[in-house]
Amino acid sequence: MPPLLLETALVAFTTIFATVGPIDVAALYSGLTAGMVPAARRRMALKGTLIATVILLLFALFGDTVLSYLGITLAALKTAGGILLLLVGINLVLAQSSGISSTTAVEAEEAAHRHDISVFPLATPLIAGPGAMGAAVLLMGKTEGDLMLQGAVLAAIVAVMVISLICLLMATQIQRVFGVTGLNVISRIMGVLLTALAVQFIFDGIGESGLLR
Repeated sequence: MPPLLLETALVAFTTIFATVGPIDVAALYSGLTAGMVPAARRRMALKGTLIATVILLLFALFGDTVLSYLGITLAALKTAGGILLLLVGINLVLAQSSGISSTTAVEAEEAAHRHDISVFPLATPLIAGPGAMGAAVLLMGKTEGDLMLQGAVLAAIVAVMVISLICLLMATQIQRVFGVTGLNVISRIMGVLLTALAVQFIFDGIGESGLLR
């Protein structure tokens, strides 16, 4: 595998995995579906993951086109996307929740009274939240039209979605094994990696903008 292709795939996988947070989502899902029969939980996990996958793939494939139509440059996208991912990374490091990669307090209260949470809040914003959507567009923008690199990004998105589905199906076991402390440790590790990637995106965006020339 060419080095650039491998690097693109690893960066894409790490970024999407960190912004989605499959293990954290599984822990929240376990709480939201407590008391439901196993068949209903499996059905909602599958439906929610499929919807989230479609959302992220659509943003990856057509997000850049929409932004171009709006007159938004790739440099601006990298800078703005980097800032958004930086906020997600900081939240992960501090083990805090925000509306960027999770539900807000109002959304969580509404979800508690729903019988089917597969679309909201599971598919979005828990899995395909603003951070993951922005990351998908940003990662595809960095490929500069190279079909192999774009394929690597799309494959990374699908891979994270498969892992997310597995985590949802094993939500109860994951919560029991890791506990709150274990989940926070994993979040902090992923947050450090995502923060570093976000800063690099910001540097790239500013560098390509021509502001420093």
